Amino acid sequence: MNLPASDLVRAADAIRRAEALLICAGAGMGVDSGLPDFRGDQGFWKAYPLYAKLKLNFADMANPDWFERDPEMAWGFYGHRLNLYRATQPHAGFSILKKWAESKPMGHFIFTSNVDGQFQCAGFAADRVVEAHGSIHFLQCLNACGAGIFAADAFTPEVDIATMRARAPLPCCPRCGGLARPNILMFGDGGWDNTRSKAVSSGLNAWLREMPLKKVAIVECGAGGAIPTVRFFSEQIAQLREAILVRINPRESDVPEARHVSLEAGALHALSALDLLLSTK
Repeated sequence: MNLPASDLVRAADAIRRAEALLICAGAGMGVDSGLPDFRGDQGFWKAYPLYAKLKLNFADMANPDWFERDPEMAWGFYGHRLNLYRATQPHAGFSILKKWAESKPMGHFIFTSNVDGQFQCAGFAADRVVEAHGSIHFLQCLNACGAGIFAADAFTPEVDIATMRARAPLPCCPRCGGLARPNILMFGDGGWDNTRSKAVSSGLNAWLREMPLKKVAIVECGAGGAIPTVRFFSEQIAQLREAILVRINPRESDVPEARHVSLEAGALHALSALDLLLSTK
């Protein structure tokens, strides 16, 4: 996939001139690491054929009601994903972003809708990663007993791949002993504890408030329009801070203004091409 040289030069120039870097990422960021992005029902069913047979799509499964009515089914889905994310190494694009971020005198932040923890695994500090939809690596009590958010480190899911059901024991709350669920914002989810995400968001907002206009560059990777959390955020910040947005996406790379840069490619390909330019000047 050949990217227009003029667009690469414009994007590299924006990144080079910036004194701060805001990295925004959606599900497409993890594709080059081997993670599924669940693009549409067919993409989800390709990753999980059993759910196609059951006629259950991603929105059906990413629903907190499963933990009430069928915990083994709920943890079959989320337990499999937890194991997958733990076993996945971030692709080289994460290291490229980290190198750029660490070179900026005014620092960096990450804003992501991903729950996989790939940025932390790649070495980014947790207090610089806003996980807008939570993280699968943390749990909360289903009964909201006041235990707060706790790490999932002690839980190793055992999932029967044939049925996509989790085997006992399921994770429990350290305070009341009740069932624990992932600290992830699901569809129709009124019980998500956003304390952890909100705390890091406060740091991001304070950082942005102190940022002089035109000093930050925004690099957005793999954020689609189906769940537009990341796209909306990056466009909003680009407008408020008069920043250049570099949007990297193999299918939905359109940008809202001509001053921004659209790179129609996967994250690793585009980041590698940009890093080559930045390294030779």
